[in-house]
Amino acid sequence: MNLRKQITYHNYFKLIVASALVSFCSLILVFITQQATEHVEDFIFETVSSTQKIFLVFLPTIGITAIYFLRKLLFKGRKNKGITEIYKTLDQRKDHLPAFKIPSHLINGFLTVSSGGSTGIEVSSVVATATVGNMIHNKHFSANIFKKELICSGVTAAVALLFASPLAGFLFAIEVIARKKSKSLFLSCGTAALLAWLFILLLDYKPLLSFPVEGWHGYALPLFLILGLLSGLLSVYFTLLTTRMKKIFGNINNNFLRVNLGAISVGLFIFIFPALYGDSYHGLKEILYHPQAITFYTLAILILLKPLAASLTLGAGGDGGVFAPSIVAGAFLGLLFAQICNAQFDLQLIPLNFALVGAAATLSASIYAPLTALILVCNLVPNGYQLFIPLLVGSFTANYFSKQILPYNVYTYDFYLTKN
Repeated sequence: MNLRKQITYHNYFKLIVASALVSFCSLILVFITQQATEHVEDFIFETVSSTQKIFLVFLPTIGITAIYFLRKLLFKGRKNKGITEIYKTLDQRKDHLPAFKIPSHLINGFLTVSSGGSTGIEVSSVVATATVGNMIHNKHFSANIFKKELICSGVTAAVALLFASPLAGFLFAIEVIARKKSKSLFLSCGTAALLAWLFILLLDYKPLLSFPVEGWHGYALPLFLILGLLSGLLSVYFTLLTTRMKKIFGNINNNFLRVNLGAISVGLFIFIFPALYGDSYHGLKEILYHPQAITFYTLAILILLKPLAASLTLGAGGDGGVFAPSIVAGAFLGLLFAQICNAQFDLQLIPLNFALVGAAATLSASIYAPLTALILVCNLVPNGYQLFIPLLVGSFTANYFSKQILPYNVYTYDFYLTKN
């Protein structure tokens, strides 16, 4: 073996060890944040909604105001800008993600969602764990050329654990963060995905939704295609809405007004439609348990209000991104589509199938990652791979259609700058 190969293999070995370290630290951080957010979110929502429901109006204000003061006093006024921070540090190799991004994003994400802010902790977790990878890189645990690899290993671990899907974490890191393929990236992300898989098995993680898929029929395939088109439109609506809200709130100089205008608006939505509280996964589960108990009009309103509530949350200063709002709004859209088809044309469609395809399609167009969305939603239910082909059709259709409507740059820097 010549000297060059020896150096290469030595660097790969160091990369695997460093990736494992990044993954382990990331899994611990995300696990603590996820568990704390879920338990506090459920406790606050159940306590307030069963006693003094009017307090739901003011809960988002409490959380986002706390974020404002933490940012001002503890984090020296430095703002979080979401995934665009990762892109900048990768493309400008001299720049690094500062260590404060770890507590800042995780604490702010927890405060936003647990107090009712209508988004999720996914993007907060992704940026925090990317920072873990950057910090390990700075400690020279691997060759200097592997900065992107270590950042992606942290991202892989975060997404893998949040959705109990190591493959989804792997694909997200490759599709969205790295935006390229290489042997070193496969090694680092593969190592992180493997450790995440072991972590998920050890803790006996369950899918987000407990509903089993019943299978699907070929005659529904054109309807899945139509749903994909509608989901692409929903994603465009979300993108444009978030862009406008960020701009509007960015022009408000009065901090008190900016925080309360957005947060109280979200609180009012939650008071009227409690399913919008926090990441809304609890609301989605309840509606899927009793799909016949909700009217067409209520579903239609929820489809429009979830992206609006998420946009207002982010505009007011909350921390979060597009994962949870896209999944939930897309699932509502699929459910509404199936119920209308059943009521008007007696097609006997399975509502759960269309809810899952709507979720995958909307997420695909929102994060510009059809493979990630496909695999992620397959793992939202115990036997989701039975819907592989409908999910494939919906994800790629929505992704392609949305790109035809909006310029390409919406999905790169400008997209993440405004959405997160």
